[in-house]
Amino acid sequence: MNAPQTAPQTERHGVFIGNRMEDPASGAYLPVVAPAEGVAFAEVAAGNADDVDRAVKAGRHALEAGAWGRMAAFERGRLLTRLGIAIADHAEELALIEARDTGKPMKQARADMVATARYFEFYGGAADKVHGETIPFLPGHFVSTERVPHGVTGHVIPWNYPAQMFGRTVAPALAMGNACIVKPAEDACLTPLRLAELAAEAGFPEGAIAVVPGLGEHAGSALSSHPDIDFISFTGSPEVGTLIQTAAAKNHIGCTLELGGKSPHILFADADLETAVGVIASTMVQNAGQTCSAGSRVLVERAIYDRVVEALASRFSALTAGTPDMDLDLGPVINATQKNRIEGFLQRADSAGVPVLARGRIADGVPAEGFFVAPAIFGPVPRDSELAMQEVFGPVLSVLSFDDEGDAVRLANGTSYGLMAAVWSLDGNRALRVARAIKAGQVYINAFGAGGGIELPFGGMKKSGHGREKGFAALHDMSTLRTVIHKHL
Repeated sequence: MNAPQTAPQTERHGVFIGNRMEDPASGAYLPVVAPAEGVAFAEVAAGNADDVDRAVKAGRHALEAGAWGRMAAFERGRLLTRLGIAIADHAEELALIEARDTGKPMKQARADMVATARYFEFYGGAADKVHGETIPFLPGHFVSTERVPHGVTGHVIPWNYPAQMFGRTVAPALAMGNACIVKPAEDACLTPLRLAELAAEAGFPEGAIAVVPGLGEHAGSALSSHPDIDFISFTGSPEVGTLIQTAAAKNHIGCTLELGGKSPHILFADADLETAVGVIASTMVQNAGQTCSAGSRVLVERAIYDRVVEALASRFSALTAGTPDMDLDLGPVINATQKNRIEGFLQRADSAGVPVLARGRIADGVPAEGFFVAPAIFGPVPRDSELAMQEVFGPVLSVLSFDDEGDAVRLANGTSYGLMAAVWSLDGNRALRVARAIKAGQVYINAFGAGGGIELPFGGMKKSGHGREKGFAALHDMSTLRTVIHKHL
């Protein structure tokens, strides 16, 4: 992003602290650019260390002197459920905000709001169901454990799914009783700010939730390094994840990191190819391929390689990118930097002679200034090429072949990432055997990314990060264990 600007725009959005929208401490604002149009339509606060400090102090006060720290678990659950209902009631409004802010088609934005509401509904029901244990110990002692909140938690969320990521990381943290400070990506802040307003309207006490937009080097760095933050959750690139983890280590606090992936689909000769091809194509271009869990590598048993690439090429050639209101297969990517990065991958692949199997198209009539990239599929992709090894984070699919089961596993595990994978085979024994050999945090068999996975623990291995989100596992990550040893007479 460019340096903060102060020229007036159509809308202006500040920092949300103490259940109020306020001007940032610096008085500076950043332009909000619509990816489909390439022009600014609003401004958002350029938060800095002073804003972060105010938010952290408000959170600490809410825990130690305010209503939030005294609230029973079932009461927190009621608030979370109430917020989930409010999100569902405002789903169309939120989808319109998200679609313009990120460029995604309206059908995707609407689906995102359904998932966001479900996060708060799920964790609303779970808030009072995280139980401790009793431990047999020495005579004359009674020992019990309990899960307790970390305290004030920092949440640095990305621009690809701002509403969903708000729900995914904030809902379990609130369920466990933490006060949450959210730093959304500067490219997509508007739905997190509106969600915070809805939380205040739902009855969350002052200080329970704060949202501080701003540049990563200012607001993000200040949050991750703040000495009074007790835990950090981050989703983004491995490079920034290293900075976040380093900052957390200096304050001796924990962190959950979700850092992307190069997730494989493994297709054996006995797979249901029609189902597999349809799922692969549709999930690959979801959110214009800007999805950490995107199945961007298709590993195909050599005997069916020609059939699979023909079917995938047919699907990809029919894909069309357009504006959110066109509601086509995909929208633009988030900004000019991302568009240039993806096009760099495409140009280098062409220069290296990697065969292009098919390209989709960009719809007629889209704004020339929009950040549109046509979907593309390459194959066979050399195993050591950057298309096979690096996360493109765009609508680009790579197809590779394998010889046998062992080769498939080696190829699937042959990158530095380990977030998700899928195994497609009607041989149940082989499918399970291969799934358990893959180094990834989440592995599907004959499916991929089903139903949003709100209840399913999610997170990476290797360079994809550590810690778990979603499901009850997130409640454990967003809390810590306390053991009470009572010696009695």
